[in-house]
Formats: sequence, C-alpha cells, structure tokens
Amino acid sequence: MKMTKIYEGSYQWIAYGRDQNKPDNIIDTNQYVVRAANRCLILDPGGVELFAPMLAAVLNHVPVEQITDLFASHQDPDVISSLGLWDQALPKAKLHAPALWEGFLRHYGCDTIEYVPIPDKGGVINLDSVELQIIPAHYLHSSANFHVYDPHAKILMSGDVGAALEAPGAPMFVDKFDAHVEKMRYFHQRWMPSNQAKRAWIERVRNLEIDMLAPQHGRIFKGDDVKRFLDWFEALPVGVAI
Repeated sequence: MKMTKIYEGSYQWIAYGRDQNKPDNIIDTNQYVVRAANRCLILDPGGVELFAPMLAAVLNHVPVEQITDLFASHQDPDVISSLGLWDQALPKAKLHAPALWEGFLRHYGCDTIEYVPIPDKGGVINLDSVELQIIPAHYLHSSANFHVYDPHAKILMSGDVGAALEAPGAPMFVDKFDAHVEKMRYFHQRWMPSNQAKRAWIERVRNLEIDMLAPQHGRIFKGDDVKRFLDWFEALPVGVAI
C-alpha cells in the first residue's frame, strides 16, 4: 500500500492507497489519516480486506494508543466494512459518522467503539489543536453523507465526489485534467442521483479555500485543478441511468 504525505506542518495529512495486492473485482480506495501531536484520525478506513495492511501502514507512523478517532462519510462497504475489526483493535476510539446511518453501521460489528452521531447540518472534529469541519454532502451519493474540510491545510476530503476508477498503480495526483475527465464521467453520472444536491454542494464548497480536493477513489486534485473540477462537475448532468 502506497503512503503519501499530502500536508506537513505542525500536524500531517497522509494518504494511503494504490493497493497492488487487491483482487481485480474489488474497488481501489484512498484512505486518509490526520495525525496531530497525540491523536490520530482515520478517514474512511477501508474495506475489511484492507484492515491488516492499513493497520500495519498506520502503525509505522502512529502508536496504536494514539489512533483515537475514525470517520465514516457514509455506509458503503468499500470504505467502512473494516469497522468491526477497528472496533476490536481500538476499543477506546470514537467513530464520527452520520446519525442517520447508526442502525446500519452497527451491522459491521461496531459494538465497543463510541459512536459520535453527526447531525444533518454537520459539525466539527477536534484533534488537539486541529479543528476539522464536517461538511454536508447529502445525496452525493448517499442520503446522509459528509466530507471533511481542514481550513488550515486547505484540504477537502470529498468522499465519492471527484472519484475516478483506474488502475491501482495510477499516480496520486491529477496531472492532465482533460484526460482525467473521462475516468470520472460515468461514475459521477451514474452514482450521483441529484442535480439539486450537486448544485447545493458546489455552492457550499466554493466558499471554502481549497488547495487539495481528496476523493475516496482515484487521484487528488490540487491547485487550479480544484476549480476545474468544480466547473466540470457543475456543468455535468447527473442521475443518469446509462
């Protein structure tokens, strides 16, 4: 599993992904870790098949007792079916997840970990001196869905928004936007059900300072490619059964 530091200051953002050993019929995912002084947050920790390599990768940088928080953006198994195993490994941690999905996420075996329900309006996650904003992204594509914004690092973890399906060995960052578009088009048109929700999200995030837009699948957008993506997504009709 590839590890890339995407922000480094008084704390770190680390991206994990590009699993070369995954079966061909399993979607490749990006996992993100925010490491503060004595606390660590794992954003959408991945499917059950990723638990062992993901735990080993994180423990190379963080003692297990400092992994204090998990975040689940929505209910899909590709990004959170490992929760039952994390529950066993981190019994004192907190799981920040949509309030609407608690009854569903418990089916993954979340018996011990403390569930911190996120209301529809969003909220915050505090890690020592780091405050992360939980941004509503409802119906993109889940009916209760959230993204995580770091106003200091200017990073938006955007869940399935911005996702692209490509080979595990692909680069971590978008390098040629126009070519990358065709790796995103079908996914967004088929999986995003609501143009109204899309427009509401775009209006919300255009008010944020974003240097990096980091999706769950595919490559990270940075610099001018963030605006290019927002412009492209805004013009794209979604909710299309192709």
